[in-house]
Amino acid sequence: MNLPLKVVLVGLPGSGKSTFGRQLAVALNFQFYDLDTLIEERFSLKIPEIFSRYGEGRFREMETETLEEVLAWERPYVLASGGGCPCFNENMSRINDKAVSVYLDVPLEDISERLEASKIQNRPLFQGMGSGEVILKLKSLQAEREYYYNMAKIKLSGSDFSAELLLSELIHLLKN
Repeated sequence: MNLPLKVVLVGLPGSGKSTFGRQLAVALNFQFYDLDTLIEERFSLKIPEIFSRYGEGRFREMETETLEEVLAWERPYVLASGGGCPCFNENMSRINDKAVSVYLDVPLEDISERLEASKIQNRPLFQGMGSGEVILKLKSLQAEREYYYNMAKIKLSGSDFSAELLLSELIHLLKN
């Protein structure tokens, strides 16, 4: 593993990549970045706006361009990827080539609870859905994406992750 260490979190929308990523960055004394925020800054558009104006295909191109730029940075960081990011344009291979990937495998019921109606409006894939529809969509996404998520170098399962747990996993991985 080349230093500086780059950690990229992957998992379903609502799995806690941004929340846990911030905690992990503090524990590592690294910068934290959210890929969706970086895309919004780079293209001066909100993610829902990109989806509605240009569609998911163009969004995935913008996402890959931004990911490549971030992976080229020569500094340590923790990055929360978008839920679909690893599944398109060979992005999981890109991530694994340049960073330590971590799959946050959270039970769907926990994710569904986190995706309260107030938060769904910022998530294009869930807009206009009730709670029953959200869980069905999550099951569908999990079936489509788990193959890519399981390529991650580290997998954390459950819904309550600690930075300490991941730090010990990272240390173990780096020693091997």
